[in-house]
Amino acid sequence: MVWYKKPKNQIARAEGKKQVHVPQGLYTKCKACSSVLYNKDLDKNLKVCPNCGYHNQLSSLERLYLTVDSGTFQEFDENLLSVNPLDFPEYDSKYAKGREKTNMNDAVVTGFGKINGQPTCIAIMEFQFMGGSMGIVVGEKMTRAIEQAILRKCGMVIISASGGARMQEGIFSLMQMAKISAALARLGEHGLPYLSVLTDATTGGVAASFAMLGDLNIAEPAAMIGFAGPRVIEQTIRQKLPKGFQRSEFLLDHGFVDVIVQRQDLKASLGNYLKFFGA
Repeated sequence: MVWYKKPKNQIARAEGKKQVHVPQGLYTKCKACSSVLYNKDLDKNLKVCPNCGYHNQLSSLERLYLTVDSGTFQEFDENLLSVNPLDFPEYDSKYAKGREKTNMNDAVVTGFGKINGQPTCIAIMEFQFMGGSMGIVVGEKMTRAIEQAILRKCGMVIISASGGARMQEGIFSLMQMAKISAALARLGEHGLPYLSVLTDATTGGVAASFAMLGDLNIAEPAAMIGFAGPRVIEQTIRQKLPKGFQRSEFLLDHGFVDVIVQRQDLKASLGNYLKFFGA
């Protein structure tokens, strides 16, 4: 006699149990409260958990649709590409994967449009493109968008989501911190407003430069914002950090951000702020 173990599906049928097959991609588990959420309902709620209010990441295209008035957006410099200036090993393949994954040429989309009727230039970073890292193309596109804001005499909005400077481009990446900051200084000299929106996560060289230079620094709830991550800081200073350290609410209490805005209110708030500053 041959002994064997019955497959689980046969055991289920033998016991009169009906198997339920759930297709992949229908549900998402909330990272904050572990609730199981139906993806269509989550999308309708702008990817904000209805149970705990956790704000999931959005793609740059999703943010564009949520932020800019329909039919008003004109993209800038969509064909700019990096050239691997340091011949960094495997950078070309990683860059190609980022382009394939996001259908973008780099980690930011820039352009001109209207937000609640207010004309503005806007830059939206894409975290899924190599962690939203800032390289030559990101710096050049943002600088050109700021210069367009000066020419068009309108405000500038940057929505950040980034792990910081792109290490594969070395010093060329770090130079973009000063380049973008200098362009924003020229924008201020013309009396035009810069609104910085900080989302989860905004860290590294991006947080250390243009992301924190807004005339108004706006954050989404519970966004991670800071230069180094909390684990790196704890290992360096060998101390336990306060609860909620580097989250939006902590930074608001300590004066590093000016206001926290819920995602569903962001477009209206940006429009009101632009109108208030008289752009």
